[in-house]
Amino acid sequence: MDNDLTPDQWQALMEAWEGCAYCQNPAPALQRDCIMPVSRGGRYTVENVVPACASCNASKNNSEVTSWLRRKKLDERAFLVRHATILKSLVPAAEDEGL
Repeated sequence: MDNDLTPDQWQALMEAWEGCAYCQNPAPALQRDCIMPVSRGGRYTVENVVPACASCNASKNNSEVTSWLRRKKLDERAFLVRHATILKSLVPAAEDEGL
């Protein structure tokens, strides 16, 4: 399994999201969740990983993120906009630092 996510990138993601990326729970023990599951070709990269609480991570499991958000009645649009905004702020910095 590819794990290109560095510890610094994971820390930056947790700080940027300030809690679970899906339900906004400020759970202290957040887990790495692949937006596109590894079982569907996803990888552990800064573009594909978000912090998730244990409940959301277990519930989403191998589901496609947008359909899962709709099923859970979570705000799909808000998640997608925030994800894009966070990536814009993190990815150029990661490339500049050679991460």
